[in-house]
This record gives sequence, C-alpha cells and structure tokens, in this order.
Amino acid sequence: MKIETSELTNIAVRTSQYPETNYPEFLLVGKSNVGKSSFINTILSRKNFARTSSKPGKTQTLNFYLCNNNFYLVDVPGYGYAEVSKSQQKKFGLMIEEYIANRESLKMVFMLIDFRHKPSENDLLMYNYLKYYNIPVTIIATKYDKVKSSLKEKTEKLIKETLKIDEKDNLVLFSSITKKGREEVYRIINGYLDEKDS
Repeated sequence: MKIETSELTNIAVRTSQYPETNYPEFLLVGKSNVGKSSFINTILSRKNFARTSSKPGKTQTLNFYLCNNNFYLVDVPGYGYAEVSKSQQKKFGLMIEEYIANRESLKMVFMLIDFRHKPSENDLLMYNYLKYYNIPVTIIATKYDKVKSSLKEKTEKLIKETLKIDEKDNLVLFSSITKKGREEVYRIINGYLDEKDS
C-alpha cells in the first residue's frame, strides 16, 4: 500500500461537521505528546503535514485526513494533559465519546502509547472504554527507537500485561525515526479496505 494523496478535509467539533462520505475511518487516540502528529506524518510520508508541537494539547478538534480518496485518518485531542482545564478536558471527552459511540464509518482505533513508559491509568481507561464499545484496537507503541535493545523485550511484556491486550488486537512497535511499524500499519488499514471492496 502507498498513500499517494492526503489532505485535511474536515475540522470538526460536532457531528454536523463530519464528512458526509461513507469512507472507512481510522481513529487515532493517545495521551498528549505521545507522538500522534509524528505518526500521521510517517504514515502519510509527509514532513510537518500534521503540525508537531513541543507544547502538548495543541489538537483541540477532530481532524479528518482524507487519504487516497478512499479512507480517513481521524485525529482527536490528546488526553491526560494537566494544563488543559477540567472543563476543556470534559468537552474533549464528550466530543470523542460522541464520535466513537455514533460513527458507523469508524472501522478501527489506533491507540498510541509511549513505548518508553508503562501505560498510564488514562491509557488503561481508554483501552477498556474502546473494548466496551467492541471497537477493534491496534496499540501503537511509539518511540520504540528510544529504548535500549536490552530492555525492549521486558518493556513490550510490561505493556501487554498492563493493558491486558485482547488477543484479537494488534500491538505494533513503531518509530517515526526508523519507520519501523509503518508497513504493518498499512497492512492493517488495507485489510479493512479490502473488506469494504469485497
């Protein structure tokens, strides 16, 4: 799979602003500063397309990236960022919940976690929330290149044990620097697109 075209087509805070197409959608969730923008840029093979920021909490809307004119990557505000006010966090939460609970085009969620750290309480809550809605999840462990080789196996085991990852869900070890995991993500997306075409 190769992503030939990509564009940010919709910026939404409510359902009326979602795309009206029925293309498959793949949602990206994760803590603020987990590397969602870098993930998007790596998947789309575009530099600085999704703006990376040294300041977490920059994304405040649902951003729909149309890829190859046949599917969307949907980026949402990161969770767990302390400097975002409680009321703003609640607003983000409701916005994401409304999308997840009602969006028929949603095929799967890419849940990003930082490979360097044990999954947080918020990560666990998000994963269990998605399982509650029976949504397929792929865990993307970002910043894989930042962990010493001698610790990688132990770190991967800790992630699996902490989240109690469902055997139906994938865990992809990912690096935006080395591009590790990118082809695996393409294969996962392709599987859903082939399903749509069959």
